[in-house]
Amino acid sequence: MDCGIITSKTVLLLLNLIFWAAGGALAYVGSYVIKSYNNFDNFLEDKYTLIPAAIIITVGVVMFIIGTVGCCATLRESKVGLSFFLMILLAMFAAEVAALVFAFIYRGRIKGDLERSMSDVFQKYDGENSETRAVDYLQSQLQCCGVQTYMNWTTTPWFSSSNNTVPISCCKQNNTECTGKLDQPDLLNTQGCEVKLEQLLQDVMSYAMLVILGFAIITVLCLTVL
Repeated sequence: MDCGIITSKTVLLLLNLIFWAAGGALAYVGSYVIKSYNNFDNFLEDKYTLIPAAIIITVGVVMFIIGTVGCCATLRESKVGLSFFLMILLAMFAAEVAALVFAFIYRGRIKGDLERSMSDVFQKYDGENSETRAVDYLQSQLQCCGVQTYMNWTTTPWFSSSNNTVPISCCKQNNTECTGKLDQPDLLNTQGCEVKLEQLLQDVMSYAMLVILGFAIITVLCLTVL
């Protein structure tokens, strides 16, 4: 067998192994983005923000599939299989570019989306409903209190109905002396949740964009090799 053919097969098989690993990595990243957003979905009105994550997962599954197709086509030296492999690569590159564009667009919409929805959710806090659970989870996880500041609670129905206190989820972690009274600012998380949640979601989307860009570059390199 010609040495050049053996070398080409080795390179293609290596690329297919990379696609398998990349497929799994992309599926993980997409799932991570969706999970991060679902944890705070009560505060996000624009559900289209998850489009990039859905595209990432789809591309990850496709990469795993084409890794298998590519291996079979390489071992059998199938021209039809390799042509199919190349077409899927091109389609996958287009999907990665689309995901990158969507991620860039929706990353810029996060702040406006939070500004519209967070105040409404906090106003509905009553200690029992789904909004209550969402707010308590948000405040305890991000160690924040209120929308812009802990004083925002003074304008909510909850504050007047609970003897002028903020929720216990505003208390600093592992602090048993906190009662939610505003005269105990040292025991409360005083920073608002909007800025912290915005930063978290921005970071998640930026992470996803970097991953998409990285795999788009890998796809281009694979296309040049083929």
